[in-house]
Amino acid sequence: MVDFANGKIQAFAGPKELGAPNNLERVIVDFIKGAQKTLDFAIQEIDSEKIAQAIIDARWRGVRTRVFIEHDYIYDSKPPEKRAAPVQSETPEEARQRAQWDEYRKPEDIKTNRDIHMALLRNGVDIKADYNHNHIFHQKFIIRDRRTRNMILPSSAILTGSTNFTQTGTHKNLNHIVVFKEPRIAWEYQEEFREIRHGIFGSANSIHESKPSTINIEGVPVQILFAPDHAPELEIVKQVLKCQNRLHFAIFTFSGSSGIDDAMLAIRESGHSIRGVIDPVQGLRHWAPTKWLHNQGIELFLPRKSSKFGKLHHKLMVVDNDIVVAGSMNYTRPANEKNDENIFIIGSPYNLEKKEGGPVDHAACRAIADFFRNEIERIISNLSDPYDK
Repeated sequence: MVDFANGKIQAFAGPKELGAPNNLERVIVDFIKGAQKTLDFAIQEIDSEKIAQAIIDARWRGVRTRVFIEHDYIYDSKPPEKRAAPVQSETPEEARQRAQWDEYRKPEDIKTNRDIHMALLRNGVDIKADYNHNHIFHQKFIIRDRRTRNMILPSSAILTGSTNFTQTGTHKNLNHIVVFKEPRIAWEYQEEFREIRHGIFGSANSIHESKPSTINIEGVPVQILFAPDHAPELEIVKQVLKCQNRLHFAIFTFSGSSGIDDAMLAIRESGHSIRGVIDPVQGLRHWAPTKWLHNQGIELFLPRKSSKFGKLHHKLMVVDNDIVVAGSMNYTRPANEKNDENIFIIGSPYNLEKKEGGPVDHAACRAIADFFRNEIERIISNLSDPYDK
């Protein structure tokens, strides 16, 4: 963990198993343990028992807890006939019942999303799913102690980033988390959670107001955007075009259908340096822009596959020494136009007026940019090979 803005912004990168500084599962658990009154979760999935246990423990402490997850991780569209073949001395009827109720599990097997879902319900956690098959509920955030406008406690904070609350998400996939200990930012996420509570997902009619204003945290401007409400791809393009020298990125899914690759090509033609790392599976899809970005002189790298490595799951960009773009949103058209996502933009190269989110502490912005750029460079230098196809 590194503290910025007098401790009001905390940045984490993982997993430790791949040489990163932080145990992201522990970061999430510790954040949950800090709750005094309320916790609101908007998360794609949970299969980490430690995180689930922290949620249950919070509920037992009297913390009012609400959870929204992606429906697809607890739903089977077909009955589990493939598991219904008799094993050991089972009769066909016993095998069918075991498959229907999923009761045949070895003691060492890890909990599934359904096991955890039921455990949360059993312990009085208000847990619901998005029930939207057309779009992905892709959020990864926790709001702590900020359920109403009048609830502003020292513990009020928001945890967000690229990390799924799973074993692979916290121990095998390259990911980041940022904690904002700032009630105004936590409230912006609470407004998004309010929309979720109204059952509004994906590209349905939003109850959001206009794009949130830039919030100044100890001289660091922070802007929050939610997809699809605020079309965050346009904001990412805007930040890319501010580049004056160098741009670094680490991206899981990067589609040529986005405008972000075009913006990168534009600044590359201006002579700026661009250096990035892409997931080795997603980056080689036929629709990925990897080849033509490479052909235009952009330095690209792919992490080497290993037993410890799962995915490069970041959605991370650093522009010069001033700007960090991060969050849950992959650089694809569906993420921008259909899915439930969030991004945050930290820093600014300009001296902003107060009404625009200033004044700007450029040294503080640079410190945050350095933290994430150093992590991207570590991935490139220690874990990756150049793309040369």
